[in-house]
Amino acid sequence: MRELIMHRLVELVRRTGAEQRLWSPGDSIVVAVSGGPDSTALLHIMKEIAADGELGLKLICAHVNHRLRGGESERDAEFVRDLAQQLGIPFELGDVDVPAYMKETGKGMELAAREKRYEFLHQVASKHGAVSIALAHHADDQAETVIMRLLRGSGPSGLAGIKMKRSEKNVELIRPLLRIYKAELVQACQESGIAYVVDSSNESTAYARNSVRLDVLPFLGQYNRQLPESLNRLAELIAAEDDYLQQEASKAYARVVYLDKGSPAFKTASFASLHVALQRRLIKLILNYLPLRTEENDFVKVEAIRQGAVQDQPTTWSLDLGSGGRCLREYDTIRFVPAMAESQIPYYTYLVERFPAEVSIAGTGRSLRLTRLESGKELVKVKAEGNQEAYFNADELIYPLTVRSRLPGDVMKVMGLNGSKKVKDIFIDAKIPPSERSCIPMVTDAHGRILWIPGVRRSAIAAVNPQTTSVVHMVMV
Repeated sequence: MRELIMHRLVELVRRTGAEQRLWSPGDSIVVAVSGGPDSTALLHIMKEIAADGELGLKLICAHVNHRLRGGESERDAEFVRDLAQQLGIPFELGDVDVPAYMKETGKGMELAAREKRYEFLHQVASKHGAVSIALAHHADDQAETVIMRLLRGSGPSGLAGIKMKRSEKNVELIRPLLRIYKAELVQACQESGIAYVVDSSNESTAYARNSVRLDVLPFLGQYNRQLPESLNRLAELIAAEDDYLQQEASKAYARVVYLDKGSPAFKTASFASLHVALQRRLIKLILNYLPLRTEENDFVKVEAIRQGAVQDQPTTWSLDLGSGGRCLREYDTIRFVPAMAESQIPYYTYLVERFPAEVSIAGTGRSLRLTRLESGKELVKVKAEGNQEAYFNADELIYPLTVRSRLPGDVMKVMGLNGSKKVKDIFIDAKIPPSERSCIPMVTDAHGRILWIPGVRRSAIAAVNPQTTSVVHMVMV
């Protein structure tokens, strides 16, 4: 009878493992054990399940000494070593200097300890060829996590709490106890005569999670005696709905997002047709795909992009994403550009001293062909087809011609106007995206006058007329 509760917990974890596919026959699993009642119970439970000959699970017990509690840390390490030996489970000890790591990185104690702990656990998994790392998070941890994320202003994905299984560095992090409350684990250990150690730092409210557990939850519990259960139900419900919305966001991504110059992009009309919930998730999905090395993908940034994308008035803008990345709106296109994705095209200049000539335009993969035609009166019939080609009166040009990059302050004498117009304004009128403007060449004469902006507009200089006897034909190919 004394081991009745432990037996029930073993069967519950066994069913949970099968239902959530936490392990498969023959798996090697690293069990993270601190020595407290939660992880000690987990190791005993996993030992019972591994004893099932059909499963053939192989366990490795791993403990990390964070060097944060002096002699108490040494005591815990020896306790877990002895426990693993008693159960006949291979033992791995990680001895990490968290205080030194904090000093080196400037990170807080909780984050520093977590990073070094997980680093060691992954090393152990790699050493033993383990496919998963079992962690002792339980239902009370889940309730604390939901409250902490709620206080931080997390969205639905955050309120889904701790996942029972998720991949990290090619290993699955599994939490078999996530549906069991701490009181049950403590009771199971006590009734089964299983010893464990107590971490004195768990009673310090200097740590955020401890404060939530010791102060916030008991205070809120005055208004709901089943608060932990309610928070766990909330996490489970939101987790399922969050998973569904993520699937829908992935479908929207496949339908709406395309690659533009190697960067994710979408058309504003397609984006605006999505429900606002999918709009936000689509943006977050894109940001997560970018190598930004930042965790700044918060609501404010996502909402700034979303609002800018659904503006009816065509416009251009740029938003800093951090780590050198940018989000650009260029009229009806939104594009996400990671750092260094758009290197500036170096300035170039090519002289055209004889015809025919062909000039490769840097960064575009296209060329400009220039040909001189001299065939008499029939030349009055020549006419350019669209903006990709242009004809000029060869006798009115000043040679040699030049093909060069755009320069700040460039102006062009525009046909139909009495004066000149800035090239920048010509680009704006033609709705040329800012990111494409540096790729468009300028064709000038020997006096520096811009004759033609290929694909955009020709100047009023050297127009072909009925008296023209010779033309220069320019075309982009």
